[in-house]
Amino acid sequence: MDQSAPIFGFNAARESLVRDVVERVVDSSQDPLFYLNDAAYNEIKRLESSRKKKDVERLGEWQRLARSIGRMSQAERVEKLRELATDYGWDVAGNFNPRVYKLSTKVLPGLVTGLLAPRTLATLAQNPRELVSLDALSDKVKVEGPIEKLQKLCNRGVMVYVPTHLSNMDSIVFGYALERAGLPPATYGAGKNLFTNPILSFFMHNLGAYRVDRRLRHALYKDVLKAYSCVLLERGYHSLFFPGGTRSRSGGIERRLKLGLVGSALEAYARSVRAGRERRVFFVPSTINYVITLEAETLIRDYLSETGKSRYIIEDDESSRLGRMVAFIRKLLGMEGAVVIRFGEPMDPFGNSVDDNGDSYDRRGRKVDPSRYVRDASGNAVVDPARDAQYTRELGEEITKAYVRETVILSTHVVAAACFARLRKAAPRPDLFTVLRQRDTLTIPRDELAADVRNLKDQLVEKEKRGEVVCSEFVRAASGGDLIEHALRAFNGYHETPVLVPRREGIAVFDPELLFYYQNRLVPYGFAWDAIGYGPTAVKPSAPNAAAPSLGGAR
Repeated sequence: MDQSAPIFGFNAARESLVRDVVERVVDSSQDPLFYLNDAAYNEIKRLESSRKKKDVERLGEWQRLARSIGRMSQAERVEKLRELATDYGWDVAGNFNPRVYKLSTKVLPGLVTGLLAPRTLATLAQNPRELVSLDALSDKVKVEGPIEKLQKLCNRGVMVYVPTHLSNMDSIVFGYALERAGLPPATYGAGKNLFTNPILSFFMHNLGAYRVDRRLRHALYKDVLKAYSCVLLERGYHSLFFPGGTRSRSGGIERRLKLGLVGSALEAYARSVRAGRERRVFFVPSTINYVITLEAETLIRDYLSETGKSRYIIEDDESSRLGRMVAFIRKLLGMEGAVVIRFGEPMDPFGNSVDDNGDSYDRRGRKVDPSRYVRDASGNAVVDPARDAQYTRELGEEITKAYVRETVILSTHVVAAACFARLRKAAPRPDLFTVLRQRDTLTIPRDELAADVRNLKDQLVEKEKRGEVVCSEFVRAASGGDLIEHALRAFNGYHETPVLVPRREGIAVFDPELLFYYQNRLVPYGFAWDAIGYGPTAVKPSAPNAAAPSLGGAR
């Protein structure tokens, strides 16, 4: 890997980077009084119910600030604003250790494979070079997409990867995909709660992750985050954003995105044009696809519970338990193609396609100059928040369309959709929660299920020919029976509750909630019940008269 990418010199530049972030936040503040009042109000509200010693101390500090803001001079308010912005800037700022990066990309794949899949240990011992090769994971983790094109674009601008988000493992898995594809590493934001996990924390702390404290909702903190992202991009640091904002609780493909940090990339581009040193920005929609998801049980139950729908930060899921992580990784390493990372076609900040040279083309195939989007009537480049917000919304729509095209369908998705459709037809009432209560009430004859799965697979392959979805190599070639066996092997031995249980008379449905989670990946294509509100004709979870769809695609 060429170590000329800016991130390899990140630590030397960190102090000046934080300084630029602070100055930008302070200089752009037209009303320090609002910033301070807003921060004090939100932090007092957040901390007043906590009994932790550190939180009680912080609560006292914020209460004292709230009482004194009104007596401060304007200069004192600006200075206090600078102090807080500096504290937040350093708290957010990441770290990049090239030695840990080398370890994680050269040594770790082979060691992990050997330790968690012991049958391969003898092979690795006979071939020591594999211990320092990414080939150790190559048949387990597939990386697909226009890789040569992305390699060229890395030298012509700054890359912004915007993948789907299913698991707390995503940032590490995506980092592996970048290395596997010969692309430079990227900075990325990670929830601060993830740094409590010793394994995830070690790698995120040393591989460019900056900390995002989702408990902080006030404007000052949000502006520090946006400014940090913007300054990184202006300096040429490739970046990774999860525009879904959090993991998909339902297992479905994200449609409603949180575009704050995505908008910072557009601002960075506008600022580079205004400064007379245009730095092109290329967005790369990508999908991360697992045959099983580490936290599926916690996520789907959180999605389905009324109180859970508002629980934004989950700190007690499977990714916080070392034993479950080991079991998950071992399961993936035992299956070929268990994870597929697929890079989509790159686009500029305005949703235009780009070629290998980084030139932009509109929907009619006409070459366009992206800088004209950020210039006013006089031809001057300006940062216009209202205008840029609209551009960002339009870009978000293009990203979600790309997610649907680039999602890779795996065996568990197809088999879950076929089983869940059968379960819904057999349920006494067709509303979602009645269906989800049907545990071990249905056994599907193998031949009938194999026919359903084959029919569903054939329709997906036809969609793939039209460029509407991607099927994994295995799904594309396998029979209905083979897909069932593959899915059973994936489900068996990881989830705490059996998902499907093979019996003499057929396949018994044991965990409808997990079937619902995995079938939701097929919702955008019309081959699974849309009870998650993906499309305009979505079936609401409590709809009492909704008819069960056929496998042919009624939503």
